[in-house]
Amino acid sequence: MSQETDNQIPRIIGEYSSNKKGPLLFVTAGIHGNESSGVKALEEVFEQLEKAKPEIEGKIVGVSGNHKALNQNKRYIDEDLNRVWTKENIQQKKAETHEQKEMWEIIGILNQYPEEDYTKRYFLDCHTTSSPSLPYVSVQVVNDNDEWAHKFPTYIIRGFSDIITGDIDHYLSRIGMTGFVFEAGQHEDETSVENHEGVIWLALKEACQINLTKIETYPECINRFAEKNAPEQKTFELIHRHGLEDSDVFEMEPGYENFQKVEKGELLAKQNGNEIKSKWNARIFMPLYQFQGNDGFFIIEEVEYTSN
Repeated sequence: MSQETDNQIPRIIGEYSSNKKGPLLFVTAGIHGNESSGVKALEEVFEQLEKAKPEIEGKIVGVSGNHKALNQNKRYIDEDLNRVWTKENIQQKKAETHEQKEMWEIIGILNQYPEEDYTKRYFLDCHTTSSPSLPYVSVQVVNDNDEWAHKFPTYIIRGFSDIITGDIDHYLSRIGMTGFVFEAGQHEDETSVENHEGVIWLALKEACQINLTKIETYPECINRFAEKNAPEQKTFELIHRHGLEDSDVFEMEPGYENFQKVEKGELLAKQNGNEIKSKWNARIFMPLYQFQGNDGFFIIEEVEYTSN
């Protein structure tokens, strides 16, 4: 992205309400600067909302994440913005890195929409992946997050935030909000924007009771995600993270995609000249095919979902 493009992306991408009592839907996009599809989807959603002026309960707010990294099409500048939302950083009010400063700016925006002004506060954090992937929800099983996530028609991953601390969804859950991360597909895949747009519309329907037939682009805005791109809902739990140090030389074996089945003994990657082989008959998740990142890959298993 050019500097000019960066200047055109405001911190608040959009805000819409019908001045009716109801919940807050707080949508974040571009927390990683090389993941811009959520920003594009939010721009389209707010354009359609302003055209149609449908009635909704409560309010939707769309917020952009790491401005400087978005401008440079880099995952981050000093450190991963999706790892800085730790209890320690919040308590000590740390703002030592670029990403910590961005974090406090986003918190400042959220504080403009306090809990007491809404019947409930929901969040949706929009991401994409470096390797090809079916769309999926990543949910931390606290509050009523898991029940909320299962209202959406796609794969659902539990446990990512239990292994990776400092995520924005960890922080938002900690302060009592309900929501999840939505991974729409590969960074440059055109369907990622479709998927982000679709899940935002579905969240508006579930949280804010919007009548989607009032939207000019209905039903395509939903169907491209829910019927064309999304897999049949399945629930998976994360059982292993292969973490990396900054000094590690790590190379994933080519061709792995999210949710691909792997077998015990299968060669997955090479690290510092050593072979990394699977210890599981399970599925691989988020194999690393980009320069930056401290997560080599994850292993997940399918589980049965039962509602409370």
